[in-house]
Formats: sequence, C-alpha cells, structure tokens
Amino acid sequence: MSDPEAPVRLDRHVADLLRCSRGEARQYIAGGWVRVDGRVVEDPQAPVTGQAVELDPDARLDPVEPATMLLHKPAGIATAATPALVGPGTRTGGDASGIRTLQRHFLHLAPLMPLDDEASGLLVLTQDGRVRRRLTEDYASIEQEFIVEVDGDLPPWGIPRLAHGLSFEGRRLPPCKVSWQNEVRLRFAIKDVRPGQLRHMCTEVGLGVVAIRRIRIGRVAMGRMPVGEWRHLPVGERF
Repeated sequence: MSDPEAPVRLDRHVADLLRCSRGEARQYIAGGWVRVDGRVVEDPQAPVTGQAVELDPDARLDPVEPATMLLHKPAGIATAATPALVGPGTRTGGDASGIRTLQRHFLHLAPLMPLDDEASGLLVLTQDGRVRRRLTEDYASIEQEFIVEVDGDLPPWGIPRLAHGLSFEGRRLPPCKVSWQNEVRLRFAIKDVRPGQLRHMCTEVGLGVVAIRRIRIGRVAMGRMPVGEWRHLPVGERF
C-alpha cells in the first residue's frame, strides 16, 4: 500500500490533478504556470507532499522558447562576466516585449559580439542557437553603431581619414560612416570591429578617447535602457 505522505514528483502530481499527460504536465511546469504553496516551481522533478499545488488560470501549453537578452553593459565589466548581471532584479521597467521571465531564461546565456572592457552599451546574451549563429557567422557584415566621446582637436582631414584610409593590426580597414553627434562625441556606423580598434582609429587622427558606447547592432537599438539593466529581444525583432 502506498504511503500518502511519501513525496511525489511535481509532474506526476500535476498530471493527476489536471487529468492530463505527464508530458503536458511538464510543459505547464516548464512554462512557469505551476505554483507550489504560492511559489512558481519550474522543476518537474521537485518533490511535493501536502503542499498546495495550483495552475495559473492563464496557463497555456506553449513551448518555452530560448531567451535572448539585450543588456546595457556598464563600462569596466568584461564581456565574459556579463551573464552575472542578468537576473530578475535587473530587468528594465521599459521592457515591452511581453515575454514572461522564467528562471530557466538565465541559464547558459552566451554573450555575443563582445565589447572592450572599458566600453559600455548594447550587448547580446542568448540561449538561442539561431541568434548565436547569426551574430557569430555574420559578424563581419553586421553594422554596429558607436558613440565615442573624445578630447583633442580633429584636423580638417580627420573625418574623411576615419571613414576610409586607416589600418589596424596590419589590416586595411573597410570604409565606415563617421560624423559628429555633438562637439565632443563622434558617431561611428561600422562593421567588423576588432578589440581596441575604435581607440586606435581615434589616436591615429590625434584624438584621445574618453568613453565608448555601442547603441545599435544591425537593426536592433539599445534605446533608453539604463546602465546595468536588460530587456528581452521580442518575437519578430531581428538583427
């Protein structure tokens, strides 16, 4: 005779409770639709005994898609360390993606298109292999937009020289678009950027670099997201 007080796997309990299959029960749990004593539990193997188990009234049997986050990376943080900045408490209040945040969204996030440690701005972290392939294999062809705060006096030939004619690490740089955003900030629309390249380019025309911030990758812009916060990449938004 089975012990009524013995722990039971959550997916089995949900299947019995809802009279659905174990597979459907696991899908509800993975989707963050199941609460145990009022707390969302996403682990189908979690043991339950006498706790109150309930299904969210808005529950849907939709597959859980891999997450992609857009982070406003602070200056002074290495790209490799940025997954630690992405969590439930740092999601920006301006996230209009409509995506429900799940604990599983923060697992195995890979940062892509790295920024120099001293640079800030838009950084992509993803679980999605499609996004990883796009931003890795097509890196050289995706335009990025940077705002570079500079000091010093730019000679008359400086902008044309920045746009075309410089080399970096033995490589002739392809043409890019450069313009003044204001009296101390240059805007670069550029492809295939290498670590240290923007600082080197500015040095070549007599400018010192105060700060570097990336504001766009392909068609995806950072917007007004505060430093250290992130948002989901919504369905339909493509790089």
